[in-house]
Formats: sequence, C-alpha cells, structure tokens
Amino acid sequence: MTSIGGAEMVDWKLAVATATRFVRPGPEVSREEARAVVAELRRHAATSEEHVRAFTRMWPGEGKGEGSDTPVLVVDRAGWIKANVAGFRAILGPLLEKMQDRRANVPGGAVFGAVGGKVTGVELGMLLSFLASRVLGQYETFAPPSRDLPGSATGGGRLLLVAPNIVHVERELDVNPHDFRLWVCLHEETHRTQFTAVPWLRDHVEGEIQAFLAETDVDPATLLERIREAAQSLAGGRPPEEDGGDEGGRSIVDLVQTPAQREILGRLTAVMSLLEGHADYVMDGVGPQVVPSVAEIREKFQQRRAKGAGRLDAALRRLLGLDAKLRQYRDGERFVRAVVGEVGMDGFNRVWTSPNTLPTKAEIAKPADWVARVHRHTEP
Repeated sequence: MTSIGGAEMVDWKLAVATATRFVRPGPEVSREEARAVVAELRRHAATSEEHVRAFTRMWPGEGKGEGSDTPVLVVDRAGWIKANVAGFRAILGPLLEKMQDRRANVPGGAVFGAVGGKVTGVELGMLLSFLASRVLGQYETFAPPSRDLPGSATGGGRLLLVAPNIVHVERELDVNPHDFRLWVCLHEETHRTQFTAVPWLRDHVEGEIQAFLAETDVDPATLLERIREAAQSLAGGRPPEEDGGDEGGRSIVDLVQTPAQREILGRLTAVMSLLEGHADYVMDGVGPQVVPSVAEIREKFQQRRAKGAGRLDAALRRLLGLDAKLRQYRDGERFVRAVVGEVGMDGFNRVWTSPNTLPTKAEIAKPADWVARVHRHTEP
C-alpha cells in the first residue's frame, strides 16, 4: 500500500508492535475477576441497547444502516490498538497516497524517504500507546472487519469496550463498579444507536473526513516532525510548552488546515459535538432510572475530565486536539438539553432527518437558531 521501492509511508505492523510494547500495564486483576468483568460488560451492553433506544426513540434504520448484528467486543489495550491501527489505515489511505506521490518532490522529502515508514510507525505507535490507556469505549464506524475484530455484516461498525481502562477508572474514582460499568455502556451504546438508526450518517461523516484529507497540503517531513514532537513529549525527550503561545497551543489538526479545511472542520466539529453531547445527555437521562449512584459517578468523572492527568497529559491533549473533544462534550450536551427542553425528544430527533438538518457550529452554541431553522416550516 502506498509504497515506492517497497518503502511504505507508515509501517502499520511496527505501529502495532510499538504501541503494544510501550502501553502501560492494566490494573491487577485475577483471572476470575477479569472473566467476571468481561461478562458483566457484555450484559450491560445488551441492557443498555434497550434503555437507550426506548429513551431516544431511535431504532435501527433500513438500507445502509447497520442493524442489530453490530458486534460488541470487550477488548484489552492491545486489542484497542489493533482496531485503531486498522481504522487509521483505512481512513488515511487516500492521504498517504497523496503524500507518497509528493515525497520525492518536496523539501525534506529525500530525508523522509530515507527514514521510511518504520520511523513513522514507531512514532504513531508511541502516540497510540498513550491513548490506549485512556479510552473507555469506542464505536468504530470505519474500521474493516477482520478475523480477530469482526464488524457488522451489513457494512461495518463495532462497539469496543476497553475492560482494563474501565476497571482502572472505577478504582481511581472509588465508585460502585457495577454502576460505573453500566454508565459507560449507556454512553457507548448511544453512539452505536446513532449510526444504526440513521442510515446516512456513516457515509456523511466519512465523506466529510475524506474531503478534509483531500484538501490536506502538507509535506511528509512536516507531518512527521509534528508526530515526533508529540511522541518525544510522551517519552520525556522534549519539555511541553508552558506559556500557552502559538506553538504550544497548536494541535496536529491545526497545522494542516487550509481555508477549505477550516470550513469542513467546522461542520465536522458540529457533528461530533452533537454525537458526543447526545451520548452524554442520554447517559444522564437514562442513568437515574438504572444507575443508583449516577450523581456521584457524574460528578467525579467530570472532575477527572477537567483536570486531566497532570502537566504532560495536558500538553499532549493540546497537541493532539483532545481539549477540543472535551469542549464537544460540554457544548453538545448543552445543545441537546436546550432543544429537547423546547421541542421535546421527537422534535429534537428531526436532527437526524438529513445532513441539512444537522446543526451548524454556530447553532451548537445557539440552539434556538437551530429550532427556528428546522421547525419554522412545519409549525402552524
């Protein structure tokens, strides 16, 4: 794939091997406890499906929407790494082909060619090793199915629950483990419901991502250097920025934006804010009915989100753009809560009618504007 003279832009196998080698070990659990956690997460995932769909009034769609065969996979950190490398390889293919074509014709291209895909694989692996210990769950929309990581038979998609991370956080927060596991499943099941109940959503998001990547105009050496900065911060080889200046505040995404990309990114940000905020809203809406300690869990988890895990974690979150993801949770949840409060759940669900009814980035901040735009033609 995307090779010249046998040299790949990214050595994907090495990325998996590096990430697996450097990822932090999970919490200590006995074999019996591990089996119990896996079994409980699977039960909670099945239960969450019923709760989420009843609360949201969203049901599996027709046509391209993945149905109830979308698998739930309880994985360890290595399993999460393998799944995400497969996803990156699928979604980044067009961009890597473009960069491969440019590699010999740009400043630094010859050096990059000499370095080859192995260094890139190592750097990517270092970043994945950092992220692999932090993700509790993930609905994978684009990753191709494999023997070890099956997907939906009707077009892809699978729900990953990262068992060691869930156990780690529930211990760190000192909350009821059974309640916390169900609470996490409610959030992740909402994402699965969003894509299975809205047939066009997957293609729309993928189209926006590919449009963003198609506009990317960055030489391979620059991108590699930015990935290396993140990895070196992770390894302690370079002190993170403390002054919050331009360089310290720039993420990887910021560095590759053209004017066209900024427009696309605005739409993607609005969609992701909607999806993440909707999941948080549903998680809290269903929670009081089925999770007795939901108030305590939410308070402690919000505090954990806000403070991160120290100076190094904050620097990497900024560099990778993860701070923007935290804002998406907050802004999106406020949008959903405001719209449901004004027009009810059925009125909110008009957001899933078509890409034209998705909120804009400005409407995420001003929910009343979305209500006026989408509902004005149908009000008496």
